[in-house]
Amino acid sequence: MKVFHAAGKRKRAVARATIRQGKGNVIVNHKHLDFLEPKMYRLRMLEPVLLAGESAKGMDVWVRVFGGGPASQADATRLAIGRALVKSNPALKQVFLDYDRRILVADVRRKEAAKPNSHGQARAKRQKSYR
Repeated sequence: MKVFHAAGKRKRAVARATIRQGKGNVIVNHKHLDFLEPKMYRLRMLEPVLLAGESAKGMDVWVRVFGGGPASQADATRLAIGRALVKSNPALKQVFLDYDRRILVADVRRKEAAKPNSHGQARAKRQKSYR
């Protein structure tokens, strides 16, 4: 039985995916994907599995994700699942790249560090009146 591991990151969220032969279940943080809310994020996490089609039917996907917010976790999970599916079936790589490059390539943008005299914002500064 082949097992494939992959990881994905988005902002502060880190997801680790494991794929093995099974019944086609997708489990994220010990919950079946069908029970995750909101629906938009659920569908986003499911995109690589739907694009893989028949090659993902007999695979169980188990994901552990932590850090960040719900949107970042969804994107990190999507990336990890996509990478693991490509490890299991290299023919899927071009399918994913044609659909959306973000399924295989991480979005490296991070929060900009706050600067002094900026009240927690990265660029906004305190106004000066000169009077």
